[in-house]
Amino acid sequence: MQASGSQSRSGRLGVGIVGAGRVGPVLGAALAGAGHAIVGVNAVSAASRERAQDMLPGVPLLETPELLERSELVLLAVPDDQLPGLVEGLAAVGAWQPGQLVVHTAPGLGVGVLRPALASGAIPLAIHPAMAFTGTRLDLARMAETYFAVTAPAPVQPIGQALVVEMGGEPVLVAEEDRAAYGEAIATAASFSRRIVEQATGMLAELGFEQPGAYLSSLVRSTVDEALRKAGMAPPLDLSEIEGNE
Repeated sequence: MQASGSQSRSGRLGVGIVGAGRVGPVLGAALAGAGHAIVGVNAVSAASRERAQDMLPGVPLLETPELLERSELVLLAVPDDQLPGLVEGLAAVGAWQPGQLVVHTAPGLGVGVLRPALASGAIPLAIHPAMAFTGTRLDLARMAETYFAVTAPAPVQPIGQALVVEMGGEPVLVAEEDRAAYGEAIATAASFSRRIVEQATGMLAELGFEQPGAYLSSLVRSTVDEALRKAGMAPPLDLSEIEGNE
């Protein structure tokens, strides 16, 4: 597939981003860094428009139907509960195009939610980066050590894996039937970690600690690293490297 636009190179894609929360603009910036052309972004709120302009300077803000018309790869970075209605609504107005790559980032959903786009000839992929996003350029560096869950029909899996590698991540295939359980695991890790930190820092704040988050930073990071190491998910700790980290 050839990308449209004079800025694209052979084999690169014209990418449209629907949703300018913390995830979409960052992934768009990563794809742009790999040589893809970001043809437009759909952003609704003032905050999302500002974020899009910061992460994707010069990229036009477009309405979703026009965005899809221009794009060879459509990135749907919207809240999970909005995704089914969005996909179905765009199918109802004939917005999906044959051969168009459609990627969503919802952790607990596979490609089944993209069936309305598939019925129009689009190519479905579910790609979720297992990290917490800030919506800033800090995330681009963090993606270099992040695993991405890739769910797609077998013939399309290499495309999803290649996109992840281009964004700097490590692709891991997750079966369609396992996607809900995967999403639950991601939600559990994120919410539990956040609640524990909030509870502990709150207790220290009540004791008069002025910077409870900073005080617990080393403890929390080293404890989590050790737990991951014991789970076989991280390499042994290198104390010399830890001492040099911020």
